Parts: sequence; structure tokens; C-alpha cells
Amino acid sequence: MNTRSRRPAAKAGSRKKINQKPAKGKKSTIDINLLTQKASAQPEKTVYVAERTFAEMPLHARLQKTIAKKGFSTPTEIQDKTLEHLLAGRDLMGVAQTGTGKTGAFLIPLINRLVSGKDSFRILVLAPTRELALQIDEEFKSLTSGLGLYSQCFIGGTNLNRDLQKLGRKSHIVIGTPGRLLDLYQRRAIKFSEFDVLILDEFDRMLDMGFNKDVHRITSQMSNRKQTLLFSATVDRKQQGFIDRLLTNPIEVKVSNGETTGKHIDQEIIKVVDGQDKFGMLTDLLGQPEFTKVLVFAETKRWVSKVNKMLTQSGFSSDEIHGNKSQNYRQVALKKFSSGRIQILVATDVAARGLDVSDVTHVINYQLPASIDSYIHRIGRTGRAGKQGKAFTFIN
Repeated sequence: MNTRSRRPAAKAGSRKKINQKPAKGKKSTIDINLLTQKASAQPEKTVYVAERTFAEMPLHARLQKTIAKKGFSTPTEIQDKTLEHLLAGRDLMGVAQTGTGKTGAFLIPLINRLVSGKDSFRILVLAPTRELALQIDEEFKSLTSGLGLYSQCFIGGTNLNRDLQKLGRKSHIVIGTPGRLLDLYQRRAIKFSEFDVLILDEFDRMLDMGFNKDVHRITSQMSNRKQTLLFSATVDRKQQGFIDRLLTNPIEVKVSNGETTGKHIDQEIIKVVDGQDKFGMLTDLLGQPEFTKVLVFAETKRWVSKVNKMLTQSGFSSDEIHGNKSQNYRQVALKKFSSGRIQILVATDVAARGLDVSDVTHVINYQLPASIDSYIHRIGRTGRAGKQGKAFTFIN
């Protein structure tokens, strides 16, 4: 690795040493020997090729037009394998990661049923993060342009009074995070019994983030639920009992995005001994020319803000996202990072879930994550779309 530092000149008095006490929270269970791996040669990516196009699928002509306008010609694997089942109202257990077309897999058949006018039903979508909820809402609006179908999105960090006003308008689908939806329910502004179809997206992340009780409360009130679609990147044995209670005779589909997490990511650890300037080691890395779009992870909101502040004081272009930032702030920060206006985004695990930014050159774990699952999710932000990525993890 090139060790020449091209770090921007620090502002006067800004290069102070950060107190490197471990972040409070869960003790990491990771075996650090798992964090070193050289990227393997890129194998041919397995690509699923559907034997039919969207134009050949049993979809309403008006919906086919909006799909064509989006530039979609053939379905992804999960879209191809589930369409007829979901049109027929079957429950679904879909094991699928980001990038498999799962959002289209559940939206397209449900939109088709609404456009056809044969069914009259309302849809509730639960998403673990604000960002994912907004992405689903945007996709619905895009697929239903000109079709006379309406959505509403309710997420934390937005004005609650405006949400209450929005509920008076017509909607076919409501998308939201569990916490905000329960806020509205407790104010008697929304009735879960009015929804016929339930979609749980990124179910494993939802449970990881502690939404177990919230999901239980919401689903227990859906007395008129006729169809449930559950999507999860992984299925834990501990979750199976809950899943079995949610789904009735489901079709089960498991697909991958054609990539194996970590196989094409160069992983290295950086050991920090007592007395070493850990922050200085970080800026030495970031000052190298190949570090053009970097995600830096810390374990707590406080540490994210502290690291970001020190980076900006040292002359780097950086910003931060975590749960204490407003939704608007996070969206602006993500846009700046995605467009290349800033070099570095410092984040917590939760804030970065669902993050889909292309061309992330490096992931740096400034603090060791609590579990191997969190580690895999973090480094999976780089090395995407067949490109080789690099991940560095600081070990105190």
C-alpha cells in the first residue's frame, strides 16, 4: 500500500489526540482473524435470465407502459418466480438481498391487482429505516405514474402534525417505519384493521434494530389481513416461530444478487497500540489519492459526531449520518456523498442500513462492530457491481 500521506493540511490547533476509550455498548464478539482477507479473482457473476419479458407477463397494459418507461424489459429472478403466486394472493417468504429487485417483486403484482379493478384492498408496508421507506414510496410513485393510485409514507424525524393531516387523504398503500406508524395508531389516526395486505421488508434488519414488539403489536391488530409478504436477507432459527405465525402456506423463494459478500473485498486490520495516534492513522489513510469515496463507521452517535468534527477540522470534506440527525439532514448528506461533493461519510450501523451508494472505494471500521453480521453489512457497502473493494478495521 502506498504510505505517502496526502492528507490536507490541518487547521492550526486542530490535530489534537482523541481520547481513545472504547465505545460503550455491546462488547464485540468478532474473531479478528476473520477480518483479514485478500480479494479473490472475480468469478463470472451468475446472472439469472428470465425466459419472458415484462410484455409477455400477465400484466395490465397500463402497468406495462409504466414499467417500459422505467426502462425495464425483463424481470429479475425473484420477480419472475413470484409474480403469478402474488397475483393469486399467496403469502410469500422471500430470502433476498438488496439489488435483487425485491421492491418491484412485491409492488408490481399488487399494483396490477389494483389497476385491474378486480380487488379492493389496502396495503401496509413496514420498513426498518427511513431511507428504505422513502425508496419504496418513490418506486411506487414511479410505477404508478398516471394510474390514479396513491401512497402515503410515514417515518420518524418528520412533522407529526403533517402526517396526521395526510391521513385524511385517499391512499392505496401506506409505507412507514414501525415507530411512527405506532405513534399514529396510538393517536387513533390510523387503524391497522383497515389493511388487507402486509409487507415486511428487510425483516431481519427490523428485528436486529429492536422492532420485535412493534411488529407484534401492529400485526396483532391486522384482523382483516389476507396476504403477507415477508422479505429478509437472512433467516435466523430464532425468527422462525414468529415467521410461521405471520405466514399461511407461503411460497418460499430464495435468490441471491449473484455476488458473495466479502469475496472481492480486500480486508485488512490496523492494530493500534497504547500511545499511538489512532486518528492520525485514520487521516494518513484518507489522505492517499485512491481513497476517493469512503464510508467510516463508528459504534455510537457520539463517536460519529466526534470523528466527523475532527475530520472537518483537519481539512477533509466529510459529513455524518446517525439517528439524532433529522431526515432532511440525512438525505442531504447522502446526496452529497453519492454525488461526490464530499469524500467521507461517517455513520452508525443503523443509519447506513439500506444505503445504496455506488463506487464506494473504501470502508473503514474506526471501531470494531459488535457482531460479524454487522461487519459483513458494513464492508458490503464497497466492492459492488463486480468491482473490487477495500475494507480496513482498526483494532485497539
